[in-house]
Amino acid sequence: MTAGTGVEIEWKDGHQSRYTFPFLRDACPCALCDEERTKIGRRPGEEPHPKSGELPMFKAAAKPVSAEGIGKYAIKFKWNDGHELGIYSWQWLRQICPCEQCLTAKKTKAG
Repeated sequence: MTAGTGVEIEWKDGHQSRYTFPFLRDACPCALCDEERTKIGRRPGEEPHPKSGELPMFKAAAKPVSAEGIGKYAIKFKWNDGHELGIYSWQWLRQICPCEQCLTAKKTKAG
């Protein structure tokens, strides 16, 4: 974890990923969070599109209360909003890397 703002990972291939805590909270891979994103066609980390006339609600910035390793394959966060169901596998984290290089590669792949 970095200076209380996020997580940095250097992968075996030398690629570096930086995730802010709000991005990671939004990208929670648990079934409930995934279903909510899927319903509105939003990928992890994409800004939600408020409904017409809907006022944005204030939410405290997402921060983990704790983090623990799950074997050698994942990390689990307990968030300040009480959510703690997501198990972030290293594979999932690499898949959702928000760096410019990975975002460009995803757009190119999508067509």
